[in-house]
Amino acid sequence: MTDIVKRTDDNGIATLTISRPKARNAMNAEARVGLRQRLEEVRDDDSVDVVIITGDGDSFVAGADINELAVRKAGAGLDGEMQKLFDVLSNFDKPTVAAVGGYALGGGLELALACDIRVGSTNALFGLPETGLGIIPGAGGTHRLARIVGTGMATDIIITGRKLSGEEALNTGLITYLVEPDELAATATKVAQRIQRKGPLAVRLAREILSKGPLDHATAMSFERVAQALLYSSPERDEGTSAFLNKRHADFSEVRYDRN
Repeated sequence: MTDIVKRTDDNGIATLTISRPKARNAMNAEARVGLRQRLEEVRDDDSVDVVIITGDGDSFVAGADINELAVRKAGAGLDGEMQKLFDVLSNFDKPTVAAVGGYALGGGLELALACDIRVGSTNALFGLPETGLGIIPGAGGTHRLARIVGTGMATDIIITGRKLSGEEALNTGLITYLVEPDELAATATKVAQRIQRKGPLAVRLAREILSKGPLDHATAMSFERVAQALLYSSPERDEGTSAFLNKRHADFSEVRYDRN
């Protein structure tokens, strides 16, 4: 299964490439199993700091496999296999970057939404066309899209099924970076490298707080206080502040924590 999701590593950055180019990388059962296996691999690999997810060829992921969707029964909807997979990604303990070129439709967009940061190319096309198939975006799309672009914009995108260009995606906040197709991989790598240069526990705790979604102010502040207390007693706080005071770049490469 892992043959469908290829892995390459470069200085602590693992790139997972969904490779079904003849099917525009549509997420069939084998691709879903392969992605889960690769995520488990990089989660348990202490040499990996950041994960990039992308697609092979001219597409990111053009959605789920329609042949599979056409025969699914109610039980499959309740089981939520793809929903569970993308929940693993959105709760991943290492930062994730989606490098999106070409089609990112349906389950493909939901995959990108489950990543921390999205880099898109000018030839990318984003959309959740499921209502045209008589279903809804059921892998987290309704919730995550609304959180990222707002309920009004998400409602428009989902119930009309319209597609967004790379420029529209940037303007709505769906993606954070928009680059030419030949700059996509390099830009995603630069973003990953920026993350690598930061304190790993600080990044992890910030991501955990952000992932909790809308909170009342008092609860959010309590999370911040606990996180900051942990960081004040951490070796990376010592390294970060020492580097600043001594006018050098912080080196967090030796800072490691138990993932649990």
